[in-house]
Amino acid sequence: MKIGEPSLDQLRIFLAVEEEGSFGGAARRMGRAVSAISYGIAQMEAQLGVTLFEREGSRKPVLTEAGRGLLPEAQAVADRADALLAKTQSLHAGLESEVGLVVDVMVPGETTAQVLRDFRAMFPTVALHLQVEGLGAVAACLLEKSSQLAVGGPVIGDHPQIERQVIGEVELVPVAAPGHPLARPGIAPGESREHLQLVLSDRSALTEGREFSVLSPLSWRLGDLGAKHALLKQGIGWGNMPRPMVAGDLTSGALVELELPEKPGALYEFSAMWRRDQKPGPATSWIIDAFRSASEAR
Repeated sequence: MKIGEPSLDQLRIFLAVEEEGSFGGAARRMGRAVSAISYGIAQMEAQLGVTLFEREGSRKPVLTEAGRGLLPEAQAVADRADALLAKTQSLHAGLESEVGLVVDVMVPGETTAQVLRDFRAMFPTVALHLQVEGLGAVAACLLEKSSQLAVGGPVIGDHPQIERQVIGEVELVPVAAPGHPLARPGIAPGESREHLQLVLSDRSALTEGREFSVLSPLSWRLGDLGAKHALLKQGIGWGNMPRPMVAGDLTSGALVELELPEKPGALYEFSAMWRRDQKPGPATSWIIDAFRSASEAR
């Protein structure tokens, strides 16, 4: 039997179906019709003379033994192609004409402001398009190609289409107004579950079904960290906040840091993230280094 040579596009379809767990998911990710995805898999199977997915008796395609064996090789070919495209792009690229940047709302505002001020002085001819998002919505901007660079948290840092580089962290602390019941000393384990918790919600579907430091079944979900801050100061609930954002309130007494037995605070690590098929150019690389330097100096 003569074995054909699958195209790079067919390999990408194969990988997308396996990663998304369905032909429909692969179609949405690649912006194709489901029929085009099915055709691509069928053509690849015909060329290689193997069945890649079991389709009978299952609601989702399951890799066959042959499919599992070929998966690492297909990934390796796609990775090398991505590296080739990124390298070619870097060879042709001079200074970017524009940079789309999305920053996690948890990143200290002073850090972001310092980096952007210095960026305008360093690259006056580069147009910067800035977005501020939270949780999975940060990476969604990359995947939807509305931004070329993201500075965001760890919630979806392992996405197969994204490269990331850790550049800093911020401490999250549980806080409430001084008159809140949880602000008194000697809080018993589990008592936090009896009070309203204010939680930052994800405006993307990337973290659907996942919870982050949510202790109380009584919760309000807010897409705006500033609104959460204002409600906390009014004594409406308790919640985690970035320490730099509430440092002044803790000093003035407008908010107090809660001593909860569950210790819901944490270090929120943030990374520079970009699409694997899009190598950062000179201005984008400068932003990555500037955020790292500003974080290390805090």
